Amino acid sequence: MSVVRNQLEVSDIQNSVRRARRAAHVLAALSGERRDEALLAAAKAIEARSAEILAANEKDCAAALPAVERGEMSRAMFARLRTTERGIVEMAERVRDVVRLPDPLHRRLSATELDDHLVLYKESCPLGVVGVIFEARPEVVPQVASLALKSGNAVCLKGGAEAAESNAMLVSIWREALEPFPDIPPDSVVLLRSREDVALILTMHGEIDMIVPRGSEQFVRYITENSRIPVLGHGEGICHVYVHQDADLQKAFDVALDSKVQYPAACNSAETLLVHRDIAPAFLPPMITQFREAGVEVRGDPRTLEFAGGQEVLPATEEDWKKEYSDLIISIKIVDGVNEAIEHINRYGSRHTESIVTESHDVAARFMEFVDAAGVFQNASTRFSDGFRYGLGAELGVSTGKLHARGPVGLEGLTTYKYKLFGEGQTVASYSKGHRTFKHRSI
Repeated sequence: MSVVRNQLEVSDIQNSVRRARRAAHVLAALSGERRDEALLAAAKAIEARSAEILAANEKDCAAALPAVERGEMSRAMFARLRTTERGIVEMAERVRDVVRLPDPLHRRLSATELDDHLVLYKESCPLGVVGVIFEARPEVVPQVASLALKSGNAVCLKGGAEAAESNAMLVSIWREALEPFPDIPPDSVVLLRSREDVALILTMHGEIDMIVPRGSEQFVRYITENSRIPVLGHGEGICHVYVHQDADLQKAFDVALDSKVQYPAACNSAETLLVHRDIAPAFLPPMITQFREAGVEVRGDPRTLEFAGGQEVLPATEEDWKKEYSDLIISIKIVDGVNEAIEHINRYGSRHTESIVTESHDVAARFMEFVDAAGVFQNASTRFSDGFRYGLGAELGVSTGKLHARGPVGLEGLTTYKYKLFGEGQTVASYSKGHRTFKHRSI
């Protein structure tokens, strides 16, 4: 009986993804105005049914709490799981932010006259079907669904079991909001639920065009290593703040503190603070005090311990430089200059987001040039690395790779392009034989 049930589940999953594939073809042909109308309806529905979303989320949180108490779920993940009335308002606002963005489709990227009456156009178009596999965060559902619809893509969502009730409610509300739009297939958003879904999704390279994993480093690595489908995402978020000797102290205090404590569970929060040796005596004692007052556990290298001023600072180990805490913990290291800071970041960082605090334009320029990361900042918190804060409307995820998209990924990361060639019966033979020559003129 279990074999038959598993076969039925596999068939259901495959059919769901294939329906999403058919829906993607329809979405690609819709006008931008029609897609925006549907998004506004979805945003309104999220706000109108906030009580149902909160009730579903409360069920998830109640079910997850024993796992937190047993140490099976981190408090950081539990924080990502929980939503609030304010969180639901923000969900709807992020959808409206996407509506306000320009239509990413059918944009002419280039036009080339190959020869008389032979013109080549390069135009933006959707990817097709995007699979998003994520843990905890219920807000991923409206974020991803809005970006997908705006960019003419269908999306297959596979959330973690810990957010099953929240995800199911949000997808149900989204699909019901689109019912007055008969030209938008309901299967443009598909929620996959069974335990077998992830393994099967990874094999569907003919049906799914891109996978976006959002979760732990181990989770992302598993997805990347077990699928032939292109993967867009990042594993760890090991971010640094470097306080240079020419830093403004108040800016340094503000940037370092915000980068760590504003939302420590986020992948763009700082895990390591690097401090130039010349500014350490003036900067570190009050900085450690501020961290301790904010409830941050401070770990430091031997030179940092010398500046603790009697405050509790634990010795940092080699493993601390490699650690994504996602919690109120910071490791501190004193460095001899910008080159050492760059070397440390490129060795231990995850290519996510790095920040330097300095008033020196030349030092900042060097830092930004040689640090290998998707985001490199001067005098600004690492927490600014975010799709909404970048003006992308919402965020599909963060990519620390270098192909297709990098950093916070919005609409542009969900599009590709195609070439359209218009001619009047021309053949390649006439060019290969030298009867005609190409002009290759940009128009």
